[in-house]
Amino acid sequence: MKKGKAVVVFSGGQDSTTCLFWALERYEEVEAVTFNYGQRHALELECAAQIAEELGVRHHVLDMSLLGQLTPNALTRSDIEIEHQEGGLPTTFVDGRNLLFLSFAAVLAKQIGARAIVTGVCETDFSGYPDCRDIFIKSLNVTLNLSMDYPFVIETPLMWLDKAETWELADQLGAFEYVRTKTLTCYNGVIADGCGECPACKLRSQGLNRYLASKEEGKAE
Repeated sequence: MKKGKAVVVFSGGQDSTTCLFWALERYEEVEAVTFNYGQRHALELECAAQIAEELGVRHHVLDMSLLGQLTPNALTRSDIEIEHQEGGLPTTFVDGRNLLFLSFAAVLAKQIGARAIVTGVCETDFSGYPDCRDIFIKSLNVTLNLSMDYPFVIETPLMWLDKAETWELADQLGAFEYVRTKTLTCYNGVIADGCGECPACKLRSQGLNRYLASKEEGKAE
């Protein structure tokens, strides 16, 4: 039985869109929040807005442009190459991004009477991002509850899933084709299957191929 209200941290990408469908199946009311932090492609914001409208979800867009001022990174600066050198964090890592996003999502959640905050962070495919770890989420959950004296629960439905399993979850939610054709994961701003060359596209494609292969094996048995 659906109950309560949730806020989904929403970028319009594969993971957050899967989380949006997941939340819609579990909560009576769902709203989405997208952060404009000066990302390379305004298309990401447009994609998120379109998906929210199509799914009938109230959509909030918050200005977080200060993030680009604080930390130079490949997601906000076109003059920084998207790279991931062995032993270091990718240039797409934005210091403090999930800390800030989830904190602002929590402030919004309290104002609209939501207790659940849903985010697509994942430790399995997290590329070494420290703010995607389960221990960070649990720590922040406690801090948010204490800071606002409010019973938040941060939900992380993808935390222990790899990309193939995330595709499987989308399929179980009846959203496989929607996620495949409507979402924007690509760092170069290409919707659906993307450019095929950036790290995000390669991760998405590898997971999709693994899932489709396992699905075919299941049919053959």
